[in-house]
Formats: sequence, C-alpha cells, structure tokens
Amino acid sequence: MTENKTGGQLVVDMLRSLGIEYVFGVVGGQTLAITDAIIDTPGIEFVHTRHENAAAVMMDAYGRLTGRPAACISTTGPGATNLITGVGGAYRDSSPGFVLTCNNNGENIHKDDAQNADHVELIKPLVKWSRLVAHASSLKQAMEEAYVNAMAGNPGPVHLDFARDMIEGPVADYPAVPEVHPSRSWVGERPSPNPVALARVAERVLAAERPVIWLGNGGNRARAADDVLALAEALNIPVVTTFNGIGSVPTTHPLVFGAVSRMGTRISSRVIGDADLVLALGNSLNAVSTTRWKRVLPEVVQVDVDPAMIGRYYSEVTDGVVADLGAFSRDLLTAVAGGAADARRSRGEWIESLQRARTEWWASSEVRDESPEGTLSPADIVRALREVSPDDTLLIPDAGNPGVWSFLWEVTQTNTYIKPVGFGNMGFALPSAIAAALIDPERPVLALIGDGSLGMSLGELETLARVRGNVCIVVLNDSSYGNIRQEQELHFDGRTIGVDFDPIDFGMVARGMGVAGEVVTTLDALTEKVGAALRGGRPAVFDVPLDRSANAWTYPAFVVQQAGEE
Repeated sequence: MTENKTGGQLVVDMLRSLGIEYVFGVVGGQTLAITDAIIDTPGIEFVHTRHENAAAVMMDAYGRLTGRPAACISTTGPGATNLITGVGGAYRDSSPGFVLTCNNNGENIHKDDAQNADHVELIKPLVKWSRLVAHASSLKQAMEEAYVNAMAGNPGPVHLDFARDMIEGPVADYPAVPEVHPSRSWVGERPSPNPVALARVAERVLAAERPVIWLGNGGNRARAADDVLALAEALNIPVVTTFNGIGSVPTTHPLVFGAVSRMGTRISSRVIGDADLVLALGNSLNAVSTTRWKRVLPEVVQVDVDPAMIGRYYSEVTDGVVADLGAFSRDLLTAVAGGAADARRSRGEWIESLQRARTEWWASSEVRDESPEGTLSPADIVRALREVSPDDTLLIPDAGNPGVWSFLWEVTQTNTYIKPVGFGNMGFALPSAIAAALIDPERPVLALIGDGSLGMSLGELETLARVRGNVCIVVLNDSSYGNIRQEQELHFDGRTIGVDFDPIDFGMVARGMGVAGEVVTTLDALTEKVGAALRGGRPAVFDVPLDRSANAWTYPAFVVQQAGEE
C-alpha cells in the first residue's frame, strides 16, 4: 500500500494489532528499524532497561499479571544471549510473551559477521515456538502463528528472529493490518470436559473419603479461583496449591491449607498425605511439587488444557481429563449435585481436624521480635508486613529464601502474588515490580528481594526511578546467597564456600540511583515505613539486615513431621 513502509514498521503494526502494549529491551544497531517505528505508533510503548535479562523478566511478569503477551527485544549475539534466562523463567512458568531478536543481514547470518550467533538454536529450548524470518513476505504470517502458539493451550513465550535487511528494507506489497486482529477473539478459549470423562470423575470424587484438590499454576493462568472454591465448598474438599500455584486461591479461605513443595509446611503436607484421591488441577506434578517424584500419591485425576501434560509422571495411578479448570469445576459441580450433601457431611470431621491443625500451625509462626534493634527474623518481617499492606498489594518474592518465607504471607485476593518457580531465576522481583507499575501505577507492589538477587538486577533501580510507581522494595539482607549458604551449613557440616559478601548499604545505593532508600533495623520502624511507602505512591527501598541464624531449611513451621511424630 505504501512502498516506503519498512519491515520494522510491519512488525510494530502487527504487535499493536495483536494487543501488545509494551516492548521491553536494550536497543542496538540491528533493532533500530523496529524501535524507531514505535516512536510514531500510538498504543505501543518502548521501555528501555539496563540489561536484556530485565527486559525478558518484565515481559514474563506482564504476561503473568494480565494473561496477555508483552514483548522483549534485543540486538544480535550478546543481546540475545542476555535475554535467555528471563525467557526461560517465562517458559517454565507458562507466561505468554513475544521474544524478538534482530540478527545481521540475511545473506550474512551464520557467517563470521559482527556478534554472530544462531539465535533460533540458542533460544528454541526455552520457548514454545521459534523461527527465523528473513523475507518480508513471511512476516505477517509468522507473527500470527507466533501469537497463536503463545496463547493457545498452556501459554508461553515465542521467539522471532528478524534479518536486519528485512526489517530495514521497504515492504513491496505491504499487507493490510487490522486494528484488532481476529485471533484475539478466539485464541484464549479453552475446552470443556468430555461428558464421559466427567461422569467417571464424579463417581470417584463422591466415593472418596478424603479427596484433595491440588491446584497448580494452571489455576493462576485460568483465573479459576471462584469455580474451584465453589466445588471445594460443595463437597468439603480441602485445597492445597503447588509452589507455583500460590496466589491462585486466597490462603485465608477456610478450605485452603497452603502450598506443598520440597519446602512446604507441616499442615499442607499433612493434607496431601491424608488424601485417598488427588484432583491435580493445572498441576504438572513436577519435581518441585513432588520432591523429585519421591512423594507417594494415591489415585490421581489430572486436569489440564494440554493433553501432553497428563500422565507424564505418576502415570500408573493417573486418570486424565482435558479441560479448562473453570469449566471442569463448574461441570463437575453439576454432575455431583445429587450426592454432594452426603459427601460434604461425611468429610466434616476430617476438615475440622485440619482446620484446628492449621490454627496451631499459624500460631507457631507468630511474630516474636524481642530485640528493639538489630538484625531481624525474616519470618517476623513477612508476617508483620502483611499487617500493614493493603489487601490488593501485589507481593513479588524473588528466587531463593524470599519465596520460602512468603509461605507466611496471607493471600487475601487472587492475582496478588507472582514468583519464579520452574526456572527459579534470580533477579526476578525488581524488573517484575517495574512491569507491575506500568500496568497499574496506583497499585501497591511489595518486592521481597535477597541481597544476592538484587545484586543481579541492581541496575534496574534506575529503570524503576524512571518509570516510577507505587513500588516498595524490602531487601532481605544477610550479605550472602542465603538459601545456598544455609543448605551448605545443613548438609556439609557447616562448611561454606562462594556464598558470602562484604556488607552493602543498599539504601545508599538506591539513593544514588534516584530511589528513596535507607537501612532499617527495627520491626516497628520497618512496618511504619513500608506502610507509609505503600500509601505514598513513590518507589522506596528498605535494606533490612537479617538474623542469619534463621534458617529456611530448618524453620519449625516448614519442617514436615514424619509418620509417628507428635
């Protein structure tokens, strides 16, 4: 239609048509035809970061929080390789996104050109779909196919690698690009359960004495909390989540008993241990959840939108249903209506005993700060901060110990918790908080970041200062890679290597990068300052020295009692 329009402009037009509002990244010579086109294109914004990994994490967080893809972009070679860790996090935790890399001229790809790298081969293992686009005639179709792959079934990131001359050159027959692409209307639809499979499951659920719903990350992606909890309430079924399923249901609901993982809690482990039937909903039964498949499970009904996920593990005891979690829960509730009252009544005593045990467990982690000043307990920090944080606060724990201590955070609303689990990539929380601030600048965001993870993402404090938003960062500072140091102390007779750092004043560092910051050494001061920061609407960093004797691996509320123990 206009021969002066370039391939880069077509990329941007397609991104906007597919509903992509943000492109995160670091510019380079090869990217300029795309980033320049963004300047004059309304409805899409480029946000530059200090490191490409942060751009990929921001893409990931945007996908988790909205269910829609954002994009990250890099130049060739080291730019593309810097994206990979964040992309892997999105892939392992089923977060949709567009990964855009810009290569050298088509005739020089795979030759000894500057910063040459085979981006497709590098990134392909950590995305759902990847391809090189070297011809403008293939560009529109490639982006359409990428979008369908990103959003269909279990979502995830997809990768497009663009030849430089293709995006810089004019497109001879510039295609019509719809304002709203038709794929957006249907690609998110999910299947309802097969009636025969549903009848089979209904019979088993009614017959079971102690069925348990084990809700995975699919609960977050499906936004199915209301339907799952309605099913649980009708049949008196307790609900536990995977580590990756935290946030999919409120932990304050009387039938929700926390997360089961390799570092779960006494009460959640008891619930799954009592079960004679497990409804694994959106739960892949992966290593993190099952202690590398050592956990013994009874009969399992596994429900997932992706048939290939069903029966990958525990196949000998697994029956499968291909369905959306919300549709499955609604339809199963209808199918069991005739026997629901008897089933609910028969499980009442068991549920009451679990609820009493949960009350005792929760009391075991009460705030016990007895020191007026000095190092603080991370357990006390998490529970005390919950008290001063608004209900809709988005909690973002980084990898390692912050995520484990977040077992003590009460989730009162769904979609208020995100964390890297499947890839466990450090440096997640700060870029994710920036993405959250872009989505909703008014929403309170609390990021719990270990000093080790902050060291890997420190440059993004400047990005936070530039983007702004209602973001409070609490640095759990033990001057070490704390989770690994504690594991060494536990399993290697107290010997440690490669885990300790010299002290850093992250409050001073934050101020130097344009964000208010200070060191806080009392729990009262911390709660007062965090509460004020979350009401103030401006970024702040609070560096909190930790009591290094508080070990997440041996914390009593997290240690699972063995059979026969009191």
